[in-house]
Amino acid sequence: MSSSLFIIFLFLSIFTPCNTQTCSSNNTNTNPNNLCPPFTSHPPFPFSSTPGCGHPSFHITCSSPHSFISINNLSFSILSYNSNTSSITLLPHPHPTPHPNCPSFPSIPTRSINLSATPFRVSAATCSRLSFLRPCSPPSLPNCSHCPSQCHLIKTPSHLFPDCRSTHHSPQYSDSPCLTDILGFLQQFLNKGIQLDWDQSRDPYFTNCTVCRANNGTCGFNSSSQNKPFLCFRYRSQSTLTPPWIRKFKPNKMAFFSTVIAITSLLLLISVATAILRSARSKASSAATQQDPTTLFLHHHRSASLLPPVFTYDDLAAATHNFDPKWKIGDGGFGSVYLAQLRDGRLAAVKYLHRNHSSAAFSTKSFCNEILILSSIHHANLVKLHGYCSDPRGLLLVYDYIPNGTLAEHLHHRKGSLTWQVRLDIALQTALVMEYLHFSVVPPVVHRDITSSNIFVERDMRIKVGDFGLSRLLVVQDTTSSSNGFVWTGPQGTPGYLDPDYHRSFRLTEKSDVYSFGVVLLELISGKKAVDQNRDKREMALADLVVSRIQMGQLHQVLDPVFKLGDSDGVAAVAELAFRCVAADKDDRPDSREVVEELRRVRSRTAAAKE
Repeated sequence: MSSSLFIIFLFLSIFTPCNTQTCSSNNTNTNPNNLCPPFTSHPPFPFSSTPGCGHPSFHITCSSPHSFISINNLSFSILSYNSNTSSITLLPHPHPTPHPNCPSFPSIPTRSINLSATPFRVSAATCSRLSFLRPCSPPSLPNCSHCPSQCHLIKTPSHLFPDCRSTHHSPQYSDSPCLTDILGFLQQFLNKGIQLDWDQSRDPYFTNCTVCRANNGTCGFNSSSQNKPFLCFRYRSQSTLTPPWIRKFKPNKMAFFSTVIAITSLLLLISVATAILRSARSKASSAATQQDPTTLFLHHHRSASLLPPVFTYDDLAAATHNFDPKWKIGDGGFGSVYLAQLRDGRLAAVKYLHRNHSSAAFSTKSFCNEILILSSIHHANLVKLHGYCSDPRGLLLVYDYIPNGTLAEHLHHRKGSLTWQVRLDIALQTALVMEYLHFSVVPPVVHRDITSSNIFVERDMRIKVGDFGLSRLLVVQDTTSSSNGFVWTGPQGTPGYLDPDYHRSFRLTEKSDVYSFGVVLLELISGKKAVDQNRDKREMALADLVVSRIQMGQLHQVLDPVFKLGDSDGVAAVAELAFRCVAADKDDRPDSREVVEELRRVRSRTAAAKE
């Protein structure tokens, strides 16, 4: 069969005219292997190593181990190239120290890396990493008369890339950790390479090229002209490699030969594909017992078509720069969360649950639990699960990236950042999620970890609730019982938010979520943490502190001082609702529908009062 395929493909190659391009036929370089690292073949458009081909602004000098490129008179080494997105990762060439008395940072240019008038823009991931930089006060500056560019960068690191300042990645976290050595960080940052994304809409030259390539042409320019005007090189109509005896055949005979060869090749390819498919199926069936047990568990409980997409560990490692600590954006009880840029350019948050963790069994259960629940529920205020990865090296979950932080950060670290109206809207949105889980999902879902740290705030101040690792369905599972509307299970949750009735009785109900939500309401009206070890032992838990003040008629002592006088009625109404939600006996608490109705009434009264 192999020899037959070889003969047929040889026959096809003889009968098929060989079309070549003007540029590609001359596209050679000085590299002994005729390659330009990191490109595995001739550099694709818009790049080129041949004079007159590609784009005049992106001529490549081939070299080993890295080729070079010049953009806006700045030279870079090309570390990598993504053929799917035409994005490149570049390393700036060493720059001389601006003055002998200045510290030496060769990778940091003496001027901004400006991409104006080019079709490249700095990637969102690169801009995001710069947006968190903040020098410690007072900053440690060199001699600014000798080193003005370095002083400028220390004070405002984002000026290294002017493009970033025009996007939403501008610096905004005044409470982010400060750095004493901004220049040292930038040196390491640049040494790892900066990623540029190609946006062809930013250069009219590329519009011409799109039309040229659509007509089977190759893009180039007149290298002898000062203005380097665009040229479209056409394919040659007939190759000199075509044997002259073939040209004697009449068109109908050529069509007949081509049809016979095409049908024969198709039949042989179908036979080969069938044999390969059968072999793959047999291997899959024999290896089924060796498949990852986590994957088997998920497929046993849900059809593969209903599960979110599966990512490979290597893809997610590449998206997070091999889980670089500089890309870490949070820590959880059983792993860390990293910022990631996926292959399609989207930003995502990747939660990494370590399998060698002391509670690895619980991590695996939490991992499966979150996938099964989030793949079956959909709500505008729920974090979306984009995919997962089950690998011996770790368990990974891929979520929406929400860059504006959590409700806990806004309340406890960015004092005064939330007005009362915004807090009321956040409370209502969170209650709507709770109502959806309890009354719209069958069987109902108990989140079991509604906290201000699991409520994520978007840029428009809308929220998304996440972290369903502890969630439970109110159905009979294993040896548990739910015949009376509860699941009998060991208490799990976050201290300060955990339902005391559930803690005593081991009976989990929807009212346990209502208690946790009540604590969040207390955080919203007081601005205080759910648990604070600096408070008196009897008032360490926020619920104990506020409830005692309400019972003594001293609510004003624990209200957030940022509230205005006109907010008092709405704050008092929400405090009363929170008081009912954190009742010690679950039967004294409202259900989530009542909570939503009350918050809507408070919001309506608040809006009417402002009018």
